[in-house]
Amino acid sequence: MEQERKINTMIECIHAGKIFHTPDGEHEVVKDLNFSTRENEFLVLFGPGQCGKTTIINMIAGFEDATTGQILAAGKKVEKPDVSRGVVFQSIALFPWMTAMQNVEYGLKIKGVGREERQKRAQRYIDLVGLKGFEKSFPVQLSGGMKQRVGIARAYCNEPEVMLMDEPFGALDAQTRYMMQEELQRIWSTEKRTVIFVTNNIEEAIYLADRIIVLTNCPATVKKEYEIDLPRPRNLVSEKFLALRKEITGILDSSQLEG
Repeated sequence: MEQERKINTMIECIHAGKIFHTPDGEHEVVKDLNFSTRENEFLVLFGPGQCGKTTIINMIAGFEDATTGQILAAGKKVEKPDVSRGVVFQSIALFPWMTAMQNVEYGLKIKGVGREERQKRAQRYIDLVGLKGFEKSFPVQLSGGMKQRVGIARAYCNEPEVMLMDEPFGALDAQTRYMMQEELQRIWSTEKRTVIFVTNNIEEAIYLADRIIVLTNCPATVKKEYEIDLPRPRNLVSEKFLALRKEITGILDSSQLEG
């Protein structure tokens, strides 16, 4: 049973904490954080803005070291970034001088994958995110939602075991954001990965998640967990959806949240 748990557990945060040293003294951003993710689970970290969610993602990605405790990926301590953990950022971090195809295949190129193979794999994920026909387009020619699709395709193209998504739709307008939520659910259903998704939007959290971890305000720690057993695709105005929205929002200061 212990062996099975280790195999199925993708990420573990064990008493993880993060303290930044500033000219004004120590600033504790994450405190005694404990949670784990299962294989192919869509886990949402939900909490108020500036509560430490991005720091948690950076620690799991290996961009930041934990000050206390530890973070494990597939049972091994996270000490640096690794291709097994793909990241999609809120800011659309595409290379402006590269086409959509070149952006998506970039990671494979760096790894030395041959041109024919990397373009074949990149095309697969471009098709998956609904950008067939835009392979030769540059970022300046794409809408915000399309740029974020390129970012998702690029992360998927490296075939990571875990996808880390730091408020990827936060900068989009409401209509595009909802469309991208639908698209992400479709992509995840087609090409399963363990996803850790950060948001401070309650509807987005419930719409996407298998499980929601509600975080406290800074320093971030786990306040409560919710298993979301609503059928997919989810109806944002169903009685159960609205009741769950009210319950989760009720345990936080609603003035700090979107929606």
